[in-house]
Amino acid sequence: MKCGFVSIVGRPNVGKSTLLNSLLGMKLAITSNVSGTTRNIIQGIYNDKDAQIIFIDTPGIHKPTHKLGNLLNKKAYDKTEGIDVILFLVDISKGFGKGDKFILDKIKDKNVPIFLLLNKIDLVKDKEKLLKEINDLKDLADFKEIIPLSASKKDNLDVLISCLKENLEETDKIYDEDELTNVSTRFIMAEFVREKILELTHDEIPHTVSCYVENFKEEKDCIHIQVLIVVDRENIKKIIIGKNGSLLKEIGTKARYDMEKFLGKKVYLETYVKTLKNWRDEEKYFLELGLKEDE
Repeated sequence: MKCGFVSIVGRPNVGKSTLLNSLLGMKLAITSNVSGTTRNIIQGIYNDKDAQIIFIDTPGIHKPTHKLGNLLNKKAYDKTEGIDVILFLVDISKGFGKGDKFILDKIKDKNVPIFLLLNKIDLVKDKEKLLKEINDLKDLADFKEIIPLSASKKDNLDVLISCLKENLEETDKIYDEDELTNVSTRFIMAEFVREKILELTHDEIPHTVSCYVENFKEEKDCIHIQVLIVVDRENIKKIIIGKNGSLLKEIGTKARYDMEKFLGKKVYLETYVKTLKNWRDEEKYFLELGLKEDE
């Protein structure tokens, strides 16, 4: 049995969470076009007849402009230590930029195989240009593998799994087969709500908005879930609620659909918004997010 830990790193919005979800065949990590969407380290456990691979989705590495950004970067870098393979994901439809080079310089000297994954090849129309770019990139570091793929279309993911198996050691399984992730169901439900907020408000809402499950009551035929949305400004609260509560209702409807698909049961979802002024500057803010500096 081939087993090991594999860390997925890259800039924000290159498709790390989409890749994790596609590899697992289920929605575990939320996705959006907002930088900082992934804030916690999420492990997804892949199992087949001859391998168990623990994939680690990390926050996007970027030039930080505030304390939260520094903590997110630290979490991402920490998860390149003590693992078996690093998957360095690049959005090849936008080319290899300064942000990608910044990350590569941080990881290329680590004593661990690095796979360069060129994501979103389905958006690249000029295949000759793609081949030229691959040829240029291969000399930037001692990559163990260079794999063009599409996380959203699931193209070449079988090739990725096959290459990973070749680079993992023979050992007993680390987790039971019925274990899927290191995060709780309550956490995933709260993240579904946060994803819909980011999706429906676009750039109006800062990624500091946070969601928590206040109540999770499972009955025979349904599950009652109550989610608290925390913001730090009253105007943000008004945006999320919308005119006559219309946006909050839409957020709940879309989030409930994902919850029911994940849980396999009917969900009764209640959402409400609370403003905690100056929360962003308080230590409690970071502790609530699970972003303790000593972790």
